This record gives sequence, structure tokens and C-alpha cells, in this order.
Amino acid sequence: MKYIDEFRDPALARRLIAQIHATAARRANAQPIRLMEFCGGHTHAISRFGLRELLAPAVELRSGPGCPVCVTAADDLDRAIALADVPDVILTTFGDMVRVPGSRGQTLQAAAAHGADVRIVYSPLDALDIARQHPQQEVVFLGVGFETTAPGVAAALLQAEAEALPNFCLLSLHKLTPPAMRAILDVGEVALDGIIGPGHVSAITGSAAWDFLPREYAMPCAVAGFEPLDILSAIDALVQAVVAGEPAVINTYARGVRPEGNRVAQNMLAQVFEIGPANWRGFGAIPDSGLTLRENFAHRDAVRQFPVQLTPAPEPPGCRCGDVLRGVIVPTKCALFRRVCTPRNPVGPCMVSAEGACAAYFQYERECVNGLNGFF
Repeated sequence: MKYIDEFRDPALARRLIAQIHATAARRANAQPIRLMEFCGGHTHAISRFGLRELLAPAVELRSGPGCPVCVTAADDLDRAIALADVPDVILTTFGDMVRVPGSRGQTLQAAAAHGADVRIVYSPLDALDIARQHPQQEVVFLGVGFETTAPGVAAALLQAEAEALPNFCLLSLHKLTPPAMRAILDVGEVALDGIIGPGHVSAITGSAAWDFLPREYAMPCAVAGFEPLDILSAIDALVQAVVAGEPAVINTYARGVRPEGNRVAQNMLAQVFEIGPANWRGFGAIPDSGLTLRENFAHRDAVRQFPVQLTPAPEPPGCRCGDVLRGVIVPTKCALFRRVCTPRNPVGPCMVSAEGACAAYFQYERECVNGLNGFF
């Protein structure tokens, strides 16, 4: 467990933590300020550097649905596994996806062991290379991710069009982040005071994508980078906004995020994708939260090119990954956590992904009982 002396600027970290505690103490109802870090990258940084313990009991941090592997619905995983079994199909995917269990415990890794051609790639351009090298086979790229990774996929599809490469297509499971945040707030299962906005996503969408939070929900949002000091700065800004009753979008990651975002990436997405519904693990269907291929890219849509029969199945018994993704519980409250579900034998995707909350808690967290005791 890493603590303050291992921060890049320990003195600044101490000042920020002390300021957060002092500001939170001025809250009229004396309740902990509950914030949600949307991004899985933030979850792992928070756990690795002990921020939950350093900020307790003034601030309570809940993890959100910002792990694209984790929010991939079991039915969508079943489709990917079924596609891998289609003759003459090479299914390409990022490494995290191969161990994520589908609705019946199957995985892409197991499909490969039984003869399916499943290949791990590091970018969609790698998948494009495989299509060039194997012109007699169809190469399907499993597109999983948020606004951060989708532009790279769009670029690969545009390149395939430019080359008239006929054997490259996409299973698009890409999702948009603001609709998921709306869904959490609209359902109201967990009371939140503020949102730590995702830095990488916001570099594409712009910090303005989160303007609806203060406008419609009177909730502050601070866009944060990924260093522990970045996250502390964002939390400090949020705590001040909550105590002052002045909700706003605060960009504490100005070195990486502009209000308008990345226009080039946005235009590329608009060329290739249109917005539609998407299924999220733990949520079900969320309107206007997915990226589907436009009609002029229908010949590169794996769903249309390779229709497969799927039988809906329930989530694994006892797995509460969906509740973790909605912020309803922390991972340690799942009865399977660490007893049955481990990184070596995961029951749900939150224990598989490098951005999964359960994996972060398993690796780094212990119960936050002492607050600041012993950390200074």
C-alpha cells in the first residue's frame, strides 16, 4: 500500500488532504461527502495510493461504471464467443476481454482452447494488419470501450474503406459515458454529492459534456487526471463546491482536457457511428448510450454479416458486479468477493479487468477504519 511519502509531492498531498478534511467539517449536516469516481483508471489510482483511507471519514468514494470491459453485457459477450466459433472467422480483441465470462461461464480464452481463432491485439490497426495478411478469412474486431477508444476504431474502419479491404468488420460494443451517469442519478439507488469526471473520456468529449450535471441535477463535477495529486485536487474542488452549495463543472485536468474536447476525434466518430441504445451490465438497455455503425458501414457490421442464435441467460448466481458498477455497494460487500471470486478464478468481469473495481479492491484495499490515523 502506497501512502503520502511515495507521492510525487508529499507536502502538497498533505496540504490537500488537510484542506479537504477541514472543508468537509464545515458541512452543515456533518455527513460524509459521497463522491463517485466514474473512471476505472481513477478507481485503481485511488486504491493503489490509499486515498479512501486518507480521506475517511470526511469523504466517501464510490466506484462507478467506468470500466468498459466490466459494463459489457453478458449477452454481448455470448455473441462474441459465438462469432469466434464461426468457420473462417478470426476474432481479434484486447487482452482483458479473453477472460471475461459470458452468461454460462464461457470465455473467449476457452473458445480458443477448443479451436476458435481468437487473437489478442493492442490496437484496431493490429486487427487491420491481420485482415491484410489473411485475405481468405473474415477478421472481426471486438470493439469495446468508451469515447476514448472509439475514435481509433473509427480510424481503422475508414482505413479499411480507403483500401477497399473486404474482410474486416466490427462488433461494436462501444458505449457513451454521460447517459450512464444520468441513469445512475435518475434511478437514485445511491445518494451522491459530486462526480469525479473521467479525464481520458473528457479529452475527447470535452469537459462541457458534463454541464448537464450542475444544470439538471445541481451536482458538481470535477474532471480529473490520473496522478494521485490530480485526483486529490479534483476532490478538493468538489468538496468546496458541495459545502458552498455552488455546483459547477470544474476542469482540474486542463493540461489534457479542453471545454470543447477533441474536434478531430469527434468528427471521425460522426463519420462512422451513430448513436443508439446499448446494453450495460448492471443497468440493462440505456437509450442513446451506444455507438452503432452507420448504414454506409453496414457491410462492416459483424452483427449483420454473421447473425448468430443466442439464448438469454441470467447473470452468475451471487455475482453483484452490476451493483458495484452502479455504486450501490463496494466490492467487499459482495458475498463472493475474495472467497469465491478472485483474479485467478473470476466470477464476474469486475474482477478481471485492469480497470475493474473488484480487482482494485482485491489488490490494494483494506477496510477504512482509521481515517487519518497513522498516515501523517
